[in-house]
Amino acid sequence: MFINETHTSAAIWQYRVEKMILEGRTQYQTYQIATVPRFGKSLFLDYNIQTSILDEYVFHECMSQPAMTLHPNPTKVLVCGGGEGATLREALAHDTVRDAVMVDIDEELVDMVKVHMPEWHQGAFEDPRTTLLHTDARAWIADNQGAGFDVILSDLPNPHEDGPGQMLFTREYFELCAGAMSDEGVFAMQAGSANENYPACMASCIRTLESMNEVFPFVAGYYGIVSTFFQPWGFVLASKKHDPMALTAEEIDRRHRERGVTTRYYTGRFHQACFTLPEYLLKAVKEEGRILTDAEPFVWTA
Repeated sequence: MFINETHTSAAIWQYRVEKMILEGRTQYQTYQIATVPRFGKSLFLDYNIQTSILDEYVFHECMSQPAMTLHPNPTKVLVCGGGEGATLREALAHDTVRDAVMVDIDEELVDMVKVHMPEWHQGAFEDPRTTLLHTDARAWIADNQGAGFDVILSDLPNPHEDGPGQMLFTREYFELCAGAMSDEGVFAMQAGSANENYPACMASCIRTLESMNEVFPFVAGYYGIVSTFFQPWGFVLASKKHDPMALTAEEIDRRHRERGVTTRYYTGRFHQACFTLPEYLLKAVKEEGRILTDAEPFVWTA
């Protein structure tokens, strides 16, 4: 048994299924939890691999830790999406956090993950600091302007041509996030592929957030090597007050020690490496990046 994922019009990646653990369909998407040789337990949504036990920590540390670490005292955190609960897990690793709200529209999927993917959430859903909501993330943020979140982590589906994610990668969405943040707020998002074959989504996210310099004077793209995706994966951090490039290795490690955080990928030593983009990505920002709006969103057609 195989699950085929279309990468681009040029390539389809095929994952061999050793054991199908669970499969079904929620109101919003199909899902499979399967054991894949070398990758181990893996989650597929709409036949696209989302995560595997092999290196989920790489993606989820990149998704959470740069923003959480950059904020000098993150007490109130919002996770948008992140159904596996691992982004929430990484945010809660900081003992400064008093309140963590997670908004994921697919209650059926999250309920399934609670039972069948404990390696990911590791009890984060039951943490007394967690408030779990099942509604549209953008609409919820629009209704909670002025909420004062220190960190917002936007772990949302790519803006596929047949999916609802397009309006979660636009300037209007980012403006709503900024309005729900504190004066020292830090925003981070997963931004799609960071490889040379399909960098336009990440490049456009960087361009769009850079266009909001009156709100986010500090914007930086970064990436992690995610073997499960067969490519580097892109993220973007935007900050109202704090420059991620000013963080030293010693300061990062000190904050992690003081907050009780242990990481395996994002460390003080590796921080600058994550944020040092290769020349092809810098070129893509200039040549392929554009400002994304509700009227002209990014449409992932690969």
